[in-house]
Amino acid sequence: MLTIRPLSTLDLAELQPYRTLRQSVEQFRESRFVAEGEKVVRRLLETSLHIFSVLVTPEWLEALRPALERRPEEVVVLTAERSVLETIVGFHLHQGIMALAAIPAPATLDDVLRLPPPRLIVALDGLTNAENIGVLVRNCAAFGVQALLAGETSSSPYLRRAVRNSMGAVFTLPVVHSMDLAADLGRLRAAGIFVAAAHPHAEGTQIQAQNWTRDVCVIVGSEGDGVSAGILTACDAAVAIPMQNGIDSLNVANATAVFLYEIDRQRRTGK
Repeated sequence: MLTIRPLSTLDLAELQPYRTLRQSVEQFRESRFVAEGEKVVRRLLETSLHIFSVLVTPEWLEALRPALERRPEEVVVLTAERSVLETIVGFHLHQGIMALAAIPAPATLDDVLRLPPPRLIVALDGLTNAENIGVLVRNCAAFGVQALLAGETSSSPYLRRAVRNSMGAVFTLPVVHSMDLAADLGRLRAAGIFVAAAHPHAEGTQIQAQNWTRDVCVIVGSEGDGVSAGILTACDAAVAIPMQNGIDSLNVANATAVFLYEIDRQRRTGK
């Protein structure tokens, strides 16, 4: 059911989550996130995630009306012209379409251990750039990663910029929020999962030499320092991507894509 509210005032509590690119403390506490852009919002509308409201131009309301009317919950539609919406959010909108929805309940490590083999997990250690996390999540979805393990020093993949850069792929990927990544990696290893750090300075261990057809968890680290020393000691191996021309590292999302491609290649070809 839709409740359509043309905006006659900008002083509404419902508008507060839309006003900034940063996720507020209140949004985290209330487990809410903002989706923006046509593809992301359309993909959100196809999920079972609870949607509180959408903020759209009249034109987008008509374009989205069929999908909105199929929703089981009551969705508040806040509508205004693009110039008014940009006044609300405080920046130029690429498209006049946004939505506020509930972050899904996090998965657990027990859920991960129940995944069918060969299991494929990606873990984040100290990764804080939301754009990188979003692209990384999209890569994970593209290459069949079954779960994302976000360490205690990493940002949430439901940050606004992360959701946008994932192009909504985050909606399909179970996320475990780890409070002790090293301990959780120990549990994965005890369950027979090969735990490998993507580490540009790994000596003598290159990506193509590893057996990725088994159960695997790949850990990627922060944009500046890579995988931390404490997490490296919790891994079975540190693995590097061979590079040329004096380049010693890649953007973390790009490096993750290279790892996942090699894993997928080995699993499809058996070698």
